[in-house]
Amino acid sequence: MAAPTPVSAYLHSATLVKAGVFLLIRLWPVMAGTDAWFWIVGCAGLTTLLLGAYFAIFQQDLKGLLAYSTISHLGLITVLLSLGSPLAAVAAIFHTMNHATFKASLFMAAGIIDHETGTRDMRRLSGLFRYMPFTATLAMVASAAMAGVPLLNGFLSKEMFFAEAIETHKYNVLDTITPYVATLASMFAVTYSLRFIHSVFFGPPPTDMPKIPHEPPHWMRAPIEFLVLACLVVGVIPTFTIGPFLHTAVQSVLGEATPVYSLAVWHGWNLPLAMSLVALIGGVVLFLLMKTYLATSVEGPPFFRRLKGQRIFERVLVALSWKWARWLERTASSRRLQQQMRILVFVAFVAGTIPLLFQGFKPAAIALRSIDPAFALLWIIGMVCAVGAAYQAKFHRLAALVLLGGAGLVTCLTFVWLSAPDLAVTQLLVEIVTTVLILLGLRWLPKRIEDPNDPELMNFTVRLRRLRDLALALACGVGMMLISYTVMTRNVPDTISSYFLERAYSEGGGTNVVNVILVDFRGFDTFGEIAVLCIVALTVFSLLRRFRPATESLEKPEQQRIQNAFDDDHPDRKKGDSIAEYLLVPSVIMRWMFPVIGMLTAFLFFRGHDLPGGGFAAGIAMSIAFILQYMAGGTRWVEERLRIHPLRWMSIGLLVAMATGLGSWAFGYPFLTSYSQYAGLPILGKIPLATAILFDLGVFSLVLGATVLILIALAHQSVRAPRTQIKAARAAAKETA
Repeated sequence: MAAPTPVSAYLHSATLVKAGVFLLIRLWPVMAGTDAWFWIVGCAGLTTLLLGAYFAIFQQDLKGLLAYSTISHLGLITVLLSLGSPLAAVAAIFHTMNHATFKASLFMAAGIIDHETGTRDMRRLSGLFRYMPFTATLAMVASAAMAGVPLLNGFLSKEMFFAEAIETHKYNVLDTITPYVATLASMFAVTYSLRFIHSVFFGPPPTDMPKIPHEPPHWMRAPIEFLVLACLVVGVIPTFTIGPFLHTAVQSVLGEATPVYSLAVWHGWNLPLAMSLVALIGGVVLFLLMKTYLATSVEGPPFFRRLKGQRIFERVLVALSWKWARWLERTASSRRLQQQMRILVFVAFVAGTIPLLFQGFKPAAIALRSIDPAFALLWIIGMVCAVGAAYQAKFHRLAALVLLGGAGLVTCLTFVWLSAPDLAVTQLLVEIVTTVLILLGLRWLPKRIEDPNDPELMNFTVRLRRLRDLALALACGVGMMLISYTVMTRNVPDTISSYFLERAYSEGGGTNVVNVILVDFRGFDTFGEIAVLCIVALTVFSLLRRFRPATESLEKPEQQRIQNAFDDDHPDRKKGDSIAEYLLVPSVIMRWMFPVIGMLTAFLFFRGHDLPGGGFAAGIAMSIAFILQYMAGGTRWVEERLRIHPLRWMSIGLLVAMATGLGSWAFGYPFLTSYSQYAGLPILGKIPLATAILFDLGVFSLVLGATVLILIALAHQSVRAPRTQIKAARAAAKETA
């Protein structure tokens, strides 16, 4: 409540405190009607409705009273949403609008009172009607709307609340007590509304005021005038004022399930009207009984005097952030990447196993068919490479990486064998790039630590850890195999794949279904993925800029020679010496590959909408061309001859992809809706064109920029001199100076 009053009005009436209620309304069509929704949301709503109204009665701060009343009204909306009835959802949306109107006007009135008197303490405020009658009248009308007085907007939505509360939605205790809790909370609302009016505007003239109260300037009062007028107009003629707006909001949530509802002011003598009268009369009587106590009380609400919300919050915060978080960090945290990955994989395995334990697992019967010997041999090679990579990781990381690349190549050939060339192309290109990038960072990994004092214990510990990792890997691998087999052998007459196959060409304008899904049907998902890729590339670049490798990684002479080959400025480097020499590939051939790969990139990009390829594959392919240049000539040779601006490529790619989506808005279509057409060109004839190619261009630019940015970071890290050499050079420079 320390915020300025307009900010408080904005937050409490219409925005941030409504964010959770808004989310409940949007999720209502999907989640309402279940027992879990009814009990969880209903209990939370009834508790909030009743306790918020009760605490509001005993507040001495004007804004404090309004804040607790906001809590109560949000509980009212939550109760309506828990009932699972379409009419209750209509009432919840209607009360959301009404609450925003009268609560904003009341917060504005509290701000005017604070500004003109210098205090918000209701024990010091009284008799302000004599000094600011117009503001008092506006505040009293808004308070009456909050209390649910007839001919005001709050009365209409509260009547709808009572009508839904008395209906039977679930045969249980919670549904039975809802009408009684609703009536009691409404009685409390009348009590704190009367207290707001009586304590501030009536009674003896105020004394000991920091300021002499008077009416505010007109423009300071204008927002209240507009909002109170809305309370009156909506309360008298709701059908012609709020009706169209309410219908639009209800349609956006309920759609075809929108019920027939009435906004009439008078529905005859019925039970909801009787509940309103009981709440109004009971609230007045309760206020008269407690008027003296409320005017002098400083101890807070009865039964809750020792319950301090701030103290509870601070204790919970200390327990969560200090004790439990520290314990969890000591127990599960580690700076070792292997242990972090082990925990993540284990948690994922447990999360996948729990549903199977409760729901059961009944895959279809395995139908054994004849296996092509060539395909079986291919898979045997892949399994041998995978097992060999796991075994060689203990002795030689480079050999393990080569074998891992062999397993990836077998995966690519499997995609080709199973008629998925688009996936094969992408997998092959990604394998090449990731292998080279891992090679650049592999030499900076720490050496394996052996315990010289107790080698037998160390060997036993290492073997135990490896057996544990092997068991976890086998469990997860077998689990994924069973899940994949179950999904692929389901007897489902119609799947979503048939939808994409039937509409890829007619609605997406392309015959490559995979690419059409990425840039058209699921274009928004792809846009989010490239945004994440952009963030990841920037994060990796920032981390590598601050990384300092250990000096012991350059102890061996051969490693020093490789370092010199990467370093363009090293005095021991010979002319033409490069990392290409260690790969037994002439550097001139690697440099000539740049235009060739550029043509391949263009080929993959322009054919992607109809044939295997696309912006992602083209971006990865073009990044391979830059990788070869770095390997052939070193960092300085490349950057002196090629203008490399990966940050610009990433930003341009993201902007182009976004502009493609916004362009569809200009023609009245949803975001990222593509348009396809055949264009007649001389000589070439008719060629297919689609606006999705612009989105694909953005994907290409961002993927290329992100990959090259990470490559540059690793390449510059590889030529970074160790700290000892840097310190020695600085010391020598100081001595020379």
